[in-house]
Amino acid sequence: MATTLSNLSAYDSEGVPDGTSYTVHLVVSQWNDSITSALKKGAINTLIKHNVQEVNIKVWDVPGSFELIYGAKKAQTYNPDAVIVIGSVIQGQTKHFDFVCQAVSQGVKDLNVQSEVPVVFCVLTDNTLEQAQDRSGGKHGNKGVEAAVTALQMIKLRQTP
Repeated sequence: MATTLSNLSAYDSEGVPDGTSYTVHLVVSQWNDSITSALKKGAINTLIKHNVQEVNIKVWDVPGSFELIYGAKKAQTYNPDAVIVIGSVIQGQTKHFDFVCQAVSQGVKDLNVQSEVPVVFCVLTDNTLEQAQDRSGGKHGNKGVEAAVTALQMIKLRQTP
């Protein structure tokens, strides 16, 4: 595994765009709440660290990861600078995992193709709860941090003529 001994959330903050004038919406799955809450916290703290005003960060709660697509579509109607979808799907004993992961990734791709508002994918698709914990503030960092940095970079790209 490529992430075995890595904290992938380490980044050079010097290269991250200043978010002073940015508005970012987070659409957060309530399923696997201990994981998604940690990802949300990482994203919000990182946005604030890069000067996004708290009043310009809106959180939309949805029941599960499948509902992230509709939540992101709804959030886009408010024309934020970017949307981050946050979820956690953990492998079980049925094919449900495969169907949800495929649908969410395709749905987010479709939203990015159909709209000028970038949607950043922060959905953990892990085999175990331990893997999800490792990626939501554990030994591999916090993917919410990475998603926030990505959102700031995508906003900058969106604004580039």
